[in-house]
Amino acid sequence: MPAPEREDTRALTVVMHTAFFVLLSASLARYLARHAGGPHTPWIIALTALLAVLYVLGPAVGTRPGPRRLTWLGLVVAAWALLVVLAPSFAWCAVPLFYTGLRTLPPRAAIALVALLTALAVAAQLGLAGWPDPNVLVAPPAVAAVATTVFVVMQRQAARRDALIDDLVRTRRDLAATERREGTLAERERLAREIHDTLAQGLSSQRMLLQAADRLWDTAPGTARDHVRSAAAIAERSLAEARRFVHDLTPADLAEGGGLLQALRAVAERETTPTLTVRVHTEGTPPDPLPAPVESALLRIAQGALANVREHAAATTAILTLTCLDDQIVLDVTDDGRGFDPRTPAAPEAPAGASRGHGLPAIRARLRQLGGTLTVESAPGEGTALSAAIPLEPQ
Repeated sequence: MPAPEREDTRALTVVMHTAFFVLLSASLARYLARHAGGPHTPWIIALTALLAVLYVLGPAVGTRPGPRRLTWLGLVVAAWALLVVLAPSFAWCAVPLFYTGLRTLPPRAAIALVALLTALAVAAQLGLAGWPDPNVLVAPPAVAAVATTVFVVMQRQAARRDALIDDLVRTRRDLAATERREGTLAERERLAREIHDTLAQGLSSQRMLLQAADRLWDTAPGTARDHVRSAAAIAERSLAEARRFVHDLTPADLAEGGGLLQALRAVAERETTPTLTVRVHTEGTPPDPLPAPVESALLRIAQGALANVREHAAATTAILTLTCLDDQIVLDVTDDGRGFDPRTPAAPEAPAGASRGHGLPAIRARLRQLGGTLTVESAPGEGTALSAAIPLEPQ
């Protein structure tokens, strides 16, 4: 039970207990004032004291229904009933007893007890006042009905509130679990993109260079050694990427300073081979500073696209064009390779961005996180143009 609700229940209990003892004392004082020398006076005083002692012992037997609590409630009701028979003025003590019965018994049993107490109170008052007395006949049932209705309604509202709180807590737990699952899936997707754009591409390049070196080892040992040295350089670069990847840092080219343009030129220089020339063009001036997530995404997109050009396009020239507008920055990667049909599933020989089913989805996922868009234009024999656009916040 929440703390405020416990405080309200405690306050109501204190009020009811206080009201009981006030009514009990007032009833005894009224009886003594009118019948001090009557034959029943000792019994009235003894029963009043017994009822007070029994009522005080109530908290000691607990508040939950059980044999001890039910026995205690039966003794209290019996003592009160004897008092009412001997002195009808004690009938008003029934109101706090309504509350006690309603808190102790199940609803139907509690309502039956309230009806019994009310009937005893009415009968005693009618015997005292004489018949007919509409006030005596109607007032006790009306008070009992109001008290019972208010208590039952409050109990039902509390039960509905508790059920609602349970539903909210359960919903929060389910939502937290869903968020954790979504976070795990998002992190897996991020890891997959990072591995694809760094380690997987580096390993693929090393494999191609080592295979070429193996073929040329006997006929052109100098060229073969160049291929091996290139593979070693790529391995060193991949190792640096892996270390930064583990520490969740920026790409190695960006970490070296110089910004996105310098990083793109470094990538173009590494990707340039005797059979493939990679150039970098710029239009406009990139904002300074450019948001780190945007720089990282554009660099990874360039790396992925150039890796696909190298492996699948059979191109001789690839151009990276960085266009800086007021509200967005655009990276275009074009090549003069064999091209492909963007409307069909990527084939093994598909160029830029269509690498084995991972390139384009990875690029689109990066852009989607930044609110960007991807456009791919290609046709068999006519090369490929990939355009990645990312919106920029107003400066």
